[in-house]
Amino acid sequence: MMLVTGATGFLGEQVVSRLLARGERPVCLVRPSSRADALRRAGLPLRCADLGDLDGLTAAFDGVKTLVNIASLGFGDAPNIVEACRRAGVKRGVFISTTAIFTTLEPKTKSIRLEAERLVEQSGLDWTIIRPTMIYGTERDRNMARLVRYLSRWPVMFVLGSGEHLQQPVHVEDLAGAVVAAIEQPRSYGQAYNLSGPSPLTFNQVIDTAAGALGRPVYKVRFPLKLAVLMLEAYERISPRPFLKAEQVLRLNEDKTFSHEAAARDLGFAPRSFDEGIRAEVEMMRAKGLI
Repeated sequence: MMLVTGATGFLGEQVVSRLLARGERPVCLVRPSSRADALRRAGLPLRCADLGDLDGLTAAFDGVKTLVNIASLGFGDAPNIVEACRRAGVKRGVFISTTAIFTTLEPKTKSIRLEAERLVEQSGLDWTIIRPTMIYGTERDRNMARLVRYLSRWPVMFVLGSGEHLQQPVHVEDLAGAVVAAIEQPRSYGQAYNLSGPSPLTFNQVIDTAAGALGRPVYKVRFPLKLAVLMLEAYERISPRPFLKAEQVLRLNEDKTFSHEAAARDLGFAPRSFDEGIRAEVEMMRAKGLI
């Protein structure tokens, strides 16, 4: 039996869709508050538990041999997940982490994610860890879809810093395909993979490519990084829910490039170009009246 956590999320729905296409019917773990209507319509079996509840999680894992853990490891739930696997006799585990663990900054989630990976590696499971870069694609994308919406309305883009630092966004559909490929690939046991787009782009190139997909000109106005960070730190002190944080801007001004050679070799990972992916996203958003 296979169980998927995070099945209602951005990546989770893509993974579940591919499993269904292969004839799999995974059990999906949901919280009481989860919107699981799509899973119910697909006729998938559901189990309800909170990742913070070890006993409930152990019960939910009963009879499970393969865990596909798409739920975030950044909230400190890895100890419960790993222990529940041990108690329930789970043998195989595919875990989604993130390349953000390699940041030179020290956000509080970094140590949590690093500890989560350590626990997985020492769990005794036949484990695989998959670390995507920034994920984009479909209207559920919280990264590039936001940029596309902005550029579809405004011809001016403020760039905080030089805009010359590199990133490699990965399309959610390509990532989901690699996750499914990993599940039954013995070569992936005991391996951690970085999954990225095919080639690095500067943030300026990302903006220009998205604007080109929209068929709109864009004028970039650069704002000094140090001043932007100081202003955002002040803003965070007075706002309970800031729409942008200084840490996010600092991350944007780090190079985030990763080789996916190992994933290509073991999982057949062959990511589409950013130009292809963002054009498809723009077309989808237009078709649905989102831009």
